[in-house]
Amino acid sequence: MLLAYKTALASPRVRAAAIEATEFPALADRMEVYAVPRIAVNGVPSWDGSVPESVFLDRILAPAFE
Repeated sequence: MLLAYKTALASPRVRAAAIEATEFPALADRMEVYAVPRIAVNGVPSWDGSVPESVFLDRILAPAFE
């Protein structure tokens, strides 16, 4: 999550938020959270788990997310 926050600070085009799945079970269900972290891009669940910074940036900058 820290990497998402850093990315949001670096770019006005990125917003980051962390949701505690146990406190918001309906949202966790809607976002299909089965592992943490669960990364969603443009409101679409995209991948699970931590990844290196270079992979994270490659994924959020991929043409499919534009």
